[in-house]
Amino acid sequence: MALFAVLQTTFLLVLLPLGTYQRKVSSEPLPLTPESLKVSINSTCQCLNLQWSVHNLPYHQELQIIVQIQISRIKTSNVVWVGNYSTTVKRNQVLHWSWESELPLECATHFVRIRSVMDDAKFPELKSWSKWSSWEEVDVQDSLGHDTFFLFPKDKLVEEGSNVTFCYISRSNQNNISCYLEGIQVHVEQLAPNVSTFHLSRVPFVRPKGTNIFCDVTQGEDPKGTILYVSKVLEELKDFSCETRDLKTLNCTWDPGSDTALEIQPSQSYTLFESFSQKKKVCKHRNWCTWQVSQDSQEMYHFTLMAENYLRKRTVHLVFKLTHRVRPMTPLNFFLENINSTNATMTWKVHPIGNSTFLCQVELHHDGQIIQQNKVFMEMNGKYLLSEMEPDTHYLARVRCAYGNHFWKWSEWIGRKFTTLEAAPLAALDVWRNVKSVPGGYNVTLFWKPLSKFHANGKIRFYNIAVENLDKPSQFNLSILAPSNNTALILHKYSYQIRVTASNSMGTSPASVIVISGDLGDKDIEEERVKGTEDGFSLSWKPQSGDAIGYVVEWCDHPQDPLCGLQWKKLGPNTTSTVITSDAFRPGVRYNFRIYEVSTKWIASLLEKKTGYSQELAPSDNPKVAMGSLTSHSFTLSWKDYSTESQPGFIRGYYVYLKSRMEQCTSGFERTVLSDAPANCEHKIDNPEQKTFTVENLQPASSYEVFVTPYTSTSKGPNGTFTKVTTPDEYTHMLIRIILPMILCILFITIVCYFKIQWMKEKCYPDIPDPYKSSVLSLIKSKENTHLTIMNLKDCIPDAIEVVNKPEGSKTQPLGIGKSLTETEFTKPATYLYLLPTEENPSDPGPCVCFENFTYNQAASDLGSCGHIPVPPDAPPSQLGLLNSPENLLKTLEKDYTNTLGEISAGETSLNYVSQLASPMPGDKDSLPTDPPVPAQCSEYKMQMAVPLGRASSPPSEDSSLSSIALLDQGEHYR
Repeated sequence: MALFAVLQTTFLLVLLPLGTYQRKVSSEPLPLTPESLKVSINSTCQCLNLQWSVHNLPYHQELQIIVQIQISRIKTSNVVWVGNYSTTVKRNQVLHWSWESELPLECATHFVRIRSVMDDAKFPELKSWSKWSSWEEVDVQDSLGHDTFFLFPKDKLVEEGSNVTFCYISRSNQNNISCYLEGIQVHVEQLAPNVSTFHLSRVPFVRPKGTNIFCDVTQGEDPKGTILYVSKVLEELKDFSCETRDLKTLNCTWDPGSDTALEIQPSQSYTLFESFSQKKKVCKHRNWCTWQVSQDSQEMYHFTLMAENYLRKRTVHLVFKLTHRVRPMTPLNFFLENINSTNATMTWKVHPIGNSTFLCQVELHHDGQIIQQNKVFMEMNGKYLLSEMEPDTHYLARVRCAYGNHFWKWSEWIGRKFTTLEAAPLAALDVWRNVKSVPGGYNVTLFWKPLSKFHANGKIRFYNIAVENLDKPSQFNLSILAPSNNTALILHKYSYQIRVTASNSMGTSPASVIVISGDLGDKDIEEERVKGTEDGFSLSWKPQSGDAIGYVVEWCDHPQDPLCGLQWKKLGPNTTSTVITSDAFRPGVRYNFRIYEVSTKWIASLLEKKTGYSQELAPSDNPKVAMGSLTSHSFTLSWKDYSTESQPGFIRGYYVYLKSRMEQCTSGFERTVLSDAPANCEHKIDNPEQKTFTVENLQPASSYEVFVTPYTSTSKGPNGTFTKVTTPDEYTHMLIRIILPMILCILFITIVCYFKIQWMKEKCYPDIPDPYKSSVLSLIKSKENTHLTIMNLKDCIPDAIEVVNKPEGSKTQPLGIGKSLTETEFTKPATYLYLLPTEENPSDPGPCVCFENFTYNQAASDLGSCGHIPVPPDAPPSQLGLLNSPENLLKTLEKDYTNTLGEISAGETSLNYVSQLASPMPGDKDSLPTDPPVPAQCSEYKMQMAVPLGRASSPPSEDSSLSSIALLDQGEHYR
C-alpha cells in the first residue's frame, strides 16, 4: 500500500508540470495569418481578384473562419473599403475572393491586405485576430502603353439607373480637357496630378448601340471616347401559367417584360426546369414554351422558369396537377339551321379528350348586348334551339366549351351572324295632320312616325293612303315609297276619312284613321304662357267634352326654320296633363304648343294654345326709337316697329334712361347707375304693349340723352348708344312762324324771277346792239347804194381820231351825276383828226352822217354831235404817211398810244376811232379797193372799240393832246 501511494504521488508530481505547460500553450492564439496573398485585376468587370491560403491550422478538420479585407487607393493610409469574408477552410486550402471597384482600376494604384480569425463554436476560446498580411500593391498604369491619353472603363455594361464613375489619364499635363455625355458636358474632378474623374448618376437607357462618352483633349485633334452600354433592367416574370389541350403537350406562357438586348448583349434567355423529373429545356421564344407530357402518367409538375442576361437572373415557380389544367380546343362544325322570323337551331362539335364530358356555353347577341345565355353538357356533338327572337333582326350566335371533369378555362369562341326572316307589321302608324284653309278647300299635310324595328317586323317598303269622301261617295288611294314620312293633299270643303297603313314584304300593318271635317270651326283661342324647365314643358288642359277618345299635343322642334320639324304626342282620354321633352329644345327659343281633342268620330278640334321658353334669356336687341313732338319742355319716343315675338324671352316692359346735366331727375324718373355709364335717370314701363312714351318737364334749350331697352324675367337688353336731344328755346317757335313765311315768299319770288329772266333782262339790261341788225344800215341802203355793209374791224380805215382827256379828279364823280362829261372831263374840246382825203375844198366838208354806240362811249354821247376839228395847219407832212393796210394803222395807233400813256398825268385819255363807211367792190367783200372813190358826203362811224384809260404822272399839255398820228400816203393832202 505504501509503495502504491508513493508511486501515485510521483505520477502526480510528473503530470503537474505537463498540465501547466499545456495550459500555457492553449492560452496563446493560434497562428492563422493568411499566407501567399496574390492580387490580380480583371479589367472587364473592374474587379480585384484575391487568392491566399492558411497553412498552419492546428487541426485537420474544416474550421469556420472570418477573413477581414482592407483596400487602399493611391497610398496605404487612404483606405477606401473594409469588409469581412466568412468561409470554411481546411489546412493548406487556397481561398479566393473578388471585389468590384467603382473607380476604374487603371486610374489609381490599389493596396490590399488581409487578416483572419477563428469563428468555430468548437473552439470559443480561440477567437482572436491574426496579424495583417503585408500590403499587396496593384498598379497597371505602367502597362498601358505610350499614348498620352486614356479613358476608362472601356465599353462598360451596366443596368439602367446605375451609377458609373469614369476616369482619364493625361500624360500631356493639359488642364483644359472637357468631357461630354451625349454632347452634354459633365463635371470633372482631379484625382491625382495626371488623373481626373467624373461621375454619372442614374444613367438612362438611350439606345441599344450604347451611350457615347468622349473627351476633347487637344484642339485640332479627334476626341477620345468610349461607349457605355446601358441595359434595361431585367423585369420579374409575370403571368407564368401552363395548360394542356389534349393531355399530351403542356403550353407554358408568361409576360417577358422589356427586352434587354444590346449590341454587346443578346436578349434575355429563358430556361424551363421541372423538379420532379429533373428535366431542363431552353425555350426558343420570349413568351412561351412547350413541354411534352411524360408517358409514365406523371400527374404533378413543378416548373421553374428562369430568365437571365449578363447582369441579372429572375426566376418564378409553378406547381399544378395535369388534369386541373385542361383547356379544350375551339369547337368546330358550327352551323345555324331552320331559321325563321323568331327561331333558329345551332349545332357544333368538340375535340374529344378521352371519355370526358364537356360543359358548353351558348350566347345570343344583338346590338352588342347579350340577350340570351345558356349552358349545355355534352360529350361530342352539341345542339341548341334559339327562340323568342324578333323578325328581320340581326343576331350573333356563338358557343365555347370547357373540360367537364374539372373546370379550368373556356375554349375560344366560335360563332356566326344571321338575320331572322320578316313578318307583317304589328302596330298601326302614329299619324297626324296639318290643315290649312285655302279658297275652295284645304291643304292637308299628313305626317307619320316610322314604326319601330320591333313593330315593323321588316323593312317597310311603302305606305298606303286611302282618302274617302264622307259627304259624297268617292275614294282615291295613294302609295308613298319609304322612307318618306309625309305627303300633301288638296281637298275640297267636305269631310274626309283618311286611312294610312305600312307594308313590307310579308304584309300590311293595321290602319290608322284620321278624319278631316268639312267645317274646321276655327275658334279664337287666347294663347296662354307656360314656363319651361330643364325637364321640359309641363302642360295641362281642361276637357271640353266627355266623349273624347284622346288628346294630341302639337309643337315644332325648330320654330324659326321654314321646315319647323313638326312633332306631336298622343295621349289617352283620361290624361289632362303631360310633360313635353325634346333634345332639340334650346334656351331663348319660343315654342308654341297646340292641344287638340279627338272625338269619337276621329275629328281633332283645337282645345288650347300655349307658348313658352325652355329658358328665357335677356333681349337680343334694343328697339329703334323714333323722336317726335319736340317742344321746349317735352319730346315723344316711339318704337312701334319693335317685334317682341322674335326675342329670346317674354318682353315684360321697357326701361327709359335719360341723361342730363341736371342733378335732379324729372318727374317719373328715378336715379340709377348703369354698368358702363355714370348716373342716369330711369323710368320703367310695365306694359309691353306700350311702345310710345313722352318725356315731360324738361328745360328749354337743354341737351338730353335718351336710351330705351326692353327687359325680360331674366335681364335687361344689351347696352346701346344714347340718342342726343336738344330742346328748343321757348321763343323759337315764334321766330319760326315769322321766318318761315318770309323764306317761302323769297323762294316764290326767286322762282318767278327765274322763269321771267328773259323779260327782266330786256327791261333792266338789254343786250349790246348788233351792227348788222342796226336800222342805220337800212337807212343807207335806202339811198340807192345796195352794196353798202358794215365792215369788219380789220377792214375799217379810220379817217379821224378822237382823243378824250379825263382829269383824275373827275373819278370821284360818277357818270350821269352833277356836271356832264363835256363840262368836267375836258379842258379843251375833243379833236377829230380827218385822215381820209376830201374834195378840192377840204375846208368845207359835205353833209355827214355820224352814229356811234353810246354803251361803249358814254363820253361821246354827252357831246351830242359829231363835230369835226381840223388838224392844225402847221402839222408837218412828214408826220402824215400812207398806211398800207388797216392793220398797220391800228398797230401804229396802239403803239403810239401806249407810249403816250406814260406822258399823260393826273388824268385819263379815251381814244375813239371814227370810221368811214366803205363800199367794197362787188364780188370782193373782204378786200379794199386800191383807189377808193371819194365819197360825196362824209359818212362817219365811231368805231365800237374803247382803248383802256391810263394814268400819267403829269397833266397833259396842249402839245401832247394829240399823242399819236397815223401816217397815210404822202402824196395826198389832209386837214
